Amino acid sequence: MTKIALPHDAFVFVGDGRKALFLRNEGDEKYANLVTVRVMDGEDNPPNREQGTDKPGRSVASAHSSVRSAMEPTDWHEIEEHRFAERAAEALEAIMRERAAPALVIAAPARTLADLRRSLHADVKAKVRAEIDKDLTNIPVWDIEKHIVG
Repeated sequence: MTKIALPHDAFVFVGDGRKALFLRNEGDEKYANLVTVRVMDGEDNPPNREQGTDKPGRSVASAHSSVRSAMEPTDWHEIEEHRFAERAAEALEAIMRERAAPALVIAAPARTLADLRRSLHADVKAKVRAEIDKDLTNIPVWDIEKHIVG
């Protein structure tokens, strides 16, 4: 894996649909030192079985038929993960603008990366140096540093 040169005050976003870490490089491109600026936790997303109690709906093929099909049940947990990614993108934009960060690296699973791409504004997207399709949310910051910077 190619290591990324991360300038001083650049940000690293590490997240999934339940947790987000906002890290800032207090070091420089040669000797990075990532520190945690903010943590978002989506603890308010209980398992799907606790969010929906209705049975899935059924549909009828046509007015002249008695064939019925079950509909796919709503995955409330997945919907909340998408919403969490949108809230994380809003927080990331605010931090990037407030701190005038020169660059951004995003590390997240594919679904979360897609949600972030859809949610981030063009000015923040322009600062993205790399996207890493990997879930690094549950490892220590010093280990995240080893995965990202050289």
